[in-house]
Amino acid sequence: MKLAFTDSYNKNIKELLRQAGYHPFVDPNTRKQSYVRTLQGGSYYPRFHIYVEIIDGGFQVDLHLDQKKPSYGGKAHAGEYDGPVVEEEGGRISRWMEYARTA
Repeated sequence: MKLAFTDSYNKNIKELLRQAGYHPFVDPNTRKQSYVRTLQGGSYYPRFHIYVEIIDGGFQVDLHLDQKKPSYGGKAHAGEYDGPVVEEEGGRISRWMEYARTA
């Protein structure tokens, strides 16, 4: 699920996502920066996973749900990009960004 945010915010992207419950994550295989939020305390999976892209006038997040660790070499995953759980989290992120928007 992709969500675009083009308003002005009171913090930078990393801080906005941190306050929304996400933590920076660097993939050990690709070295690509992303953000994750786990769903169960102490367990790494399932987790919400976000990639951020800078777009004209703001940024876009690409949100998906990783149910488990990839079982095929760690080069890709079977993330869920839609469905009620992902949609609910997308709504939660959107509400948080609305709250963090500068007037």
